[in-house]
Amino acid sequence: MTPLHACAGTGPGDAHFAVFTDSEDAAAVARSFARPGCRIVNHPSGRPWLVGHWHDDEAVTARAGDTALAVIGCCPVEADELRRRAARLRDLAGTDALARSLTGSFHLVAALDGRIRVQGTASGLRLVFHAEIAGTRVAATRADVLADALGLDPDPGELAVRLLWPAPHPLYETSLWPAVTAVPPQDAVVVASDGRTARHTRWWTPPEPVVPLAVAAGPVREALQEAVDARTRRGGVVSCDLSGGLDSTSVCFLADRSPARVVAGTWPGRDPADTDLYWAEQAARHLPDVEHVVWDADASPLVYDGLLDIDDVLDEPTIGVMDRARALHHLPGLAARGSRVHLTGIGGDHVAWCSEAYYHRLLRTRPLHALRQLRGFRALWRWPLGGTVRALADTRPYGTWLADAAGRLREPAAPSSVSTGLGWGTAPRLFGWVSADAERLARRALLDAAATATPLHPDRGMHADLEQIRSTTRVIRQWDHMAARTGLPMASPFFDDRVVEAFLAVRPAERVTPFRYKPVLTAAMSGVVPEPCLRRTTKATASMDASNGLRENRADLLALWEDSRLERLGLVDGAELRRLARRPASPGLSDAVLYSTIAAEVWLRGLSRSRGGARVP
Repeated sequence: MTPLHACAGTGPGDAHFAVFTDSEDAAAVARSFARPGCRIVNHPSGRPWLVGHWHDDEAVTARAGDTALAVIGCCPVEADELRRRAARLRDLAGTDALARSLTGSFHLVAALDGRIRVQGTASGLRLVFHAEIAGTRVAATRADVLADALGLDPDPGELAVRLLWPAPHPLYETSLWPAVTAVPPQDAVVVASDGRTARHTRWWTPPEPVVPLAVAAGPVREALQEAVDARTRRGGVVSCDLSGGLDSTSVCFLADRSPARVVAGTWPGRDPADTDLYWAEQAARHLPDVEHVVWDADASPLVYDGLLDIDDVLDEPTIGVMDRARALHHLPGLAARGSRVHLTGIGGDHVAWCSEAYYHRLLRTRPLHALRQLRGFRALWRWPLGGTVRALADTRPYGTWLADAAGRLREPAAPSSVSTGLGWGTAPRLFGWVSADAERLARRALLDAAATATPLHPDRGMHADLEQIRSTTRVIRQWDHMAARTGLPMASPFFDDRVVEAFLAVRPAERVTPFRYKPVLTAAMSGVVPEPCLRRTTKATASMDASNGLRENRADLLALWEDSRLERLGLVDGAELRRLARRPASPGLSDAVLYSTIAAEVWLRGLSRSRGGARVP
């Protein structure tokens, strides 16, 4: 394998790159990607294969004959093992099995007989895009890199879709530039040897949820332990969130088993009713070798803090900007204590619990059991009887549900959560400040999608689980980029594909129940996390931080809507947004309804700044 380019060098946690076929046309395009500080891995011909940025610890490459493999990200595979895998590869289709056998979170790239194959993760945490540039197809891990090479502006129709709250599958998984094609997380892109044609091929399918809880506990524990070990096996100092919740507490105890020294950070909430600190201290008593740092709650940023100062270059809008200051605030302090990677419990809510929508099918296959459970859910979530019956009787296909949603974008959100809990998901809405033009574009996108869209899984419960995982990882993907810029990369072991698979394989009737809190994780962590720490059945909501942030940042929000980029595009009513900024206590604003609009505005401003104001409205 040709050595890495001499100008290589970047911090860990922000690996991104483009992939090229072995042709003169592709080599000419690759030269425009090879900016100062990049790394280059060549084909045997000397033409570029991989061009981008990654740290030494984030890449393993191997070659055997005409086959080359690259794993970029977090994966404990060694070069010799990858070389043996490359030697056994007879066709690119064999890469599917390789991808499903490796632990961690990574991009996998293969080259064989002149063709290339690129994939990210099934969770959606690592994505792949491709575009035709100067007559050759280029794959990349960021959409904006391809858009910049083509000199494209974001499409207003795609921005209008991002103003939906929420944007349903598959609308949120496209790129902001129609000439840049997004690869669905379950697919890989294969580019032909001529560099001109590309196709998507499915490499991942969710497991059938048939494993009994008693059998699943061991594999879940093993998968999560391996995910944590992938980040801690090299020793040194690592840090972990220790909120006192079951998710972060589990990661902390698993990290404590590793060769690394652990620093655990607890960020108490401002709400006097928040019990995070109590539970974190209970866990810390059982972790004598872990340094426990408790941050000052009043010194922590609020939601909406720092929106005007965000200068991250992102390839799509993200609601993560609302919590950016909060998510990154403590990373410098942890880095100063020697941490080389920060582990979070993010994702536990999305895999250790699951959607009640599974009971839509279970009512038809196990009616007596389902009815008992549904009574419990009604009491737990205060679902009205009539709404519950209507939701269970709703048998609309996913495409019909999307089409119906397109005609109800201006209606008030449903007052009860039952239609969301037992249905295909939360019906999207547009709010009063969104323009008629944006509504027309969003409705058109919904109707176009409805004509061909299929759910992520025929079972609406599995569909809902996968959609929640994939919509959340799109936020975490951008947070990871932001964190890497601070010098301390973040990692979310619950979103590793092998961990996701282990949880999804559990019978839904045992994974989600109104009578037990996260039963799969509790069973898996028995014997790892002390019993008293497994008893917590609540979680903090940080609602006070959100409402206080809305009030205290009203000046910044008002400034955000002055000379609004979205307003210039005709997508929002700037005057209405400025009016709301002056009245942060307006009904409904505390329900996050501004998030998607703020995300799009902040992203457009960042894009304009990164391009020096050129080409962006």
